[in-house]
Amino acid sequence: MSLFARTFEQTLGVAAKRSAGLLLFRRTGPRIEVLLAHMGGPFWQRRDAGAWTVPKGEYEPGEEPLAAALREFAEELGLAAPPGKATELGVVTQSGGKQVIAWAVEGDLDPRDVVPGVFSMEWPKGSGRISEFPEIDHVEWFGLAEARSKVVAGQRVFLDRLGSLLVP
Repeated sequence: MSLFARTFEQTLGVAAKRSAGLLLFRRTGPRIEVLLAHMGGPFWQRRDAGAWTVPKGEYEPGEEPLAAALREFAEELGLAAPPGKATELGVVTQSGGKQVIAWAVEGDLDPRDVVPGVFSMEWPKGSGRISEFPEIDHVEWFGLAEARSKVVAGQRVFLDRLGSLLVP
């Protein structure tokens, strides 16, 4: 287990929500692009700025965070992550208190091949009706600058760290 992941595990209480994710990136000439997922469900439906995320999901105490990130990528996108070296990008705490650890992996995939997983929730709230929604409703490749305006604020640091790692 990496130093970031070990410190992450040691500092969290059992009540804290923890997620692990993969930030897939590719090089198109001199440009770096990242794959972001637009969050599904009725709350995010009409939002764009701040409504995109690194494909990620929660994991349990004792579970290896990188293994969870790979599993969650596959569950959310319906595709296995492309093979490649995973470079840890560290941990961030989002505004709601959830702590997210992420890895960057260089690879490519066609967003048209994504088949997102689904979740159930009562909708409309208070109606007693349970509806299913996609965990993500679509994915898209963005340059780093544009990705910063799309991704939830708490995850922008992952883009900054990736950019720092890739600058010669």
